[in-house]
Amino acid sequence: MATFVTLLNFTDQGIRTVKDTTKRAAAVREMAKASGIEMKDIFWTLGQYDLVATFSAPDEATMTAFGLALGMAGNVRSQTLRAFSAEEMNGILSKLP
Repeated sequence: MATFVTLLNFTDQGIRTVKDTTKRAAAVREMAKASGIEMKDIFWTLGQYDLVATFSAPDEATMTAFGLALGMAGNVRSQTLRAFSAEEMNGILSKLP
């Protein structure tokens, strides 16, 4: 499974209904599960991003489809980063000349 870090910001709709944010997070966790993705963690943050979540997904295409579905709900805009563990990074580094 691949690891992804997603940085999220509330849209105007999302901030107007912020009192439901934890309920929406639970629904997102279930939506991810139905897509074969595990939401590992979610944090509400201060600073440039309103939320940070980590996911494990089988591949980039699955995570991309999930991210698009999440965006369609209209409560957040997201930026998703593929993350590598130390073990994965060592495998990548072993391919260097």
